[in-house]
Amino acid sequence: MTGTTVHLAVYDTFADWEPGFATAQLTQHGHTVRTVGLTTEPVTTMGGVSIRPDLALDELDPGDSTLLILTGASLWDTGDALAPFARTARTFLEAGVPVAAICGATAGLAREGLLDDRSHTSAVSFYLAATGYAGGARYAEADAVTDPGGSPKGALVTAGPTEPVAFAREILRLLGVFEPKKLDAWYRLFHDSDASAYEVLEG
Repeated sequence: MTGTTVHLAVYDTFADWEPGFATAQLTQHGHTVRTVGLTTEPVTTMGGVSIRPDLALDELDPGDSTLLILTGASLWDTGDALAPFARTARTFLEAGVPVAAICGATAGLAREGLLDDRSHTSAVSFYLAATGYAGGARYAEADAVTDPGGSPKGALVTAGPTEPVAFAREILRLLGVFEPKKLDAWYRLFHDSDASAYEVLEG
């Protein structure tokens, strides 16, 4: 394992479209993306795609990772099947390793108590409020939010389901994939279809 390995959690009903902007750029800029499931048995995404995880959750060590990405899934809201991933997120954050969660994964983190004392966002505030968490005062009306944490806690990225590009922007900033001017151009290109951003990205 290298210090540039990013772990992407995969599970049944995984929301295919949410991590793609981030993982595509990460792999093009020197990072290795490995998938992690509850087991190594294949899972089926919300889009009907079958994925065989690279490793099982009990094999995952925060010391081997630079980031854990958790996406949305119907299963976050229909029981406790994905709770082990939220507990793993706690282990990562306590080890000082960042976690990025989008859509339903934010509710999973809320149930685990990981958003009680951190700035965060999600689909809408009342979605998280329904979990009974204690972090409502830290909710931000924003496309994506990065709470920097602080030693020894790792940074935490959150976003709602309609913001995969903003989610990626925060991940790319966190891992230093682009310098600020190019990151802004990348976001303008993929979020706003701003053709003038090409010149900055190619410069």
